[in-house]
Amino acid sequence: MPRHESYGQILRSSALMGGAQGINYLIGLLRVKAVALLLGPAGVGVVGLYNAAMNLLGAVTGLGLQRSAVRAIAIAQGQDDPVAVARAIRMLRRLCWATGFLGWMASAALAIPLSRMMFQSDAHAWALALLGSTLLLGAVNGGQLALLRGLRRIGDIARVQVAAAFLNTLATIALYAWLRERGIVPVLLVTAALSLATSWWFVRKVEVSEVAMSWGQAIEEAKPMVTLGIALMASTVLSTLLELYTRSVLNARLGLDAVGLYQAAWSLSGMFAGFVLSAMGTDFYPRLAAVIHDRAAAVREINQQTEIGLLLALPGLLATLALAKWIVWALYSARFLPAADVLVWLVLGVFGRVVSWPLGYVQVALNAGRWYVATEFAFIALQAALVVLLVPHHGLLGAAYAFFACYAAYFFGMQWVAGRLIGFRYSPACWQLILTASAMIACAMLANRILPQWPGLAVGLAIALGGGFWSLRALGHRLGPGHRLIRLASRVPGLARLLGG
Repeated sequence: MPRHESYGQILRSSALMGGAQGINYLIGLLRVKAVALLLGPAGVGVVGLYNAAMNLLGAVTGLGLQRSAVRAIAIAQGQDDPVAVARAIRMLRRLCWATGFLGWMASAALAIPLSRMMFQSDAHAWALALLGSTLLLGAVNGGQLALLRGLRRIGDIARVQVAAAFLNTLATIALYAWLRERGIVPVLLVTAALSLATSWWFVRKVEVSEVAMSWGQAIEEAKPMVTLGIALMASTVLSTLLELYTRSVLNARLGLDAVGLYQAAWSLSGMFAGFVLSAMGTDFYPRLAAVIHDRAAAVREINQQTEIGLLLALPGLLATLALAKWIVWALYSARFLPAADVLVWLVLGVFGRVVSWPLGYVQVALNAGRWYVATEFAFIALQAALVVLLVPHHGLLGAAYAFFACYAAYFFGMQWVAGRLIGFRYSPACWQLILTASAMIACAMLANRILPQWPGLAVGLAIALGGGFWSLRALGHRLGPGHRLIRLASRVPGLARLLGG
């Protein structure tokens, strides 16, 4: 594929998923504001702990199928084998129902110990047992989305996300306005059901060939999914344990208000990078899996994805650094303003995540499960150790410092891993982008932390504006003058010269 077309394909997928994410965020602004006002920091903290517990149980019992199945379906689709695609989809659906019921049973069995660990009482055990039903709904919903990702139906995935966000926002606001804190469990149940209903509506239009499968064929079909899935599950469990552990440490030392503040900053930190990371999982992962055994092609795909992802995410990250306090105040309330300092440090970690995540898909695409588990364990253990060391001395900021430091280490560590597995090296052009973007992020951070409020805001906004123009120019060089985005931008007075036209 020609260079401009390859960059264009990455941009199209990122733009489509980015558009969906952007609409989701706009819809979610109302939801976030309503939840913050109706529940307060403590209520938001309870929601965060419930979600962390369900995420942990779902990760353990889900066997990583929602990610491993994408690879199986994508490979079958790439071979243009409708029978193989149908077998993979049928096996995926069976496994999702089985793991969903397993998750619900585990939630009921572990409700009391989880309640005691997170809340130091049994008061929340019934809620946790009831919320186990969301694991069944979530497993089936995840299987539906894995089907769409494996077939690379990017448009349908975007529509599912937008429709689910709209319906979930309506339900969330209505139930919290009616029930306040008593509505937390009903909201989580209803939104899980609405998400499943939305994905089913779009998946029902996908034509899947009818196939008969014997038990032997079913086992053979399930084996590679489960083998890779277990490795992915182990990583997800470790990540979820870290999430639960971090919030539990904050709750034990600083109280539920601190958990709510951290949850608010965490949600906002990925606002402008979320669409890039979402596009990686939706389009880049199956695309990389298809060429992973062609080392030159795989290295080229990773470099190009890194470049486009960085250029798309950078302006938003710079704007978040400049406007951290105002973003927290606008999307939450004045009670959440202490989260602004946490948000600044989390944004630095998110920058490291955007740059390094394409490398993380190398092990999954290669089905190198042992490598994947080992590297994920090492970096999650590093972040957990940093939380233990830093939270007692720096309070809420300590958790943010740990996140940033971990992803700084992850960036360098994953370069070494990808180099060992496929001989990966960043191209000179990619290195130039990474270093320039890092310098802009560092300057914006210094302006936020060192300068007084209004001069810091002015300098930060100037850096964000400059970063936006720089990113647009760099995109123009990669996409070529014939790309629709570049032609459209060139019509704006002054931008033609900026873009090199």
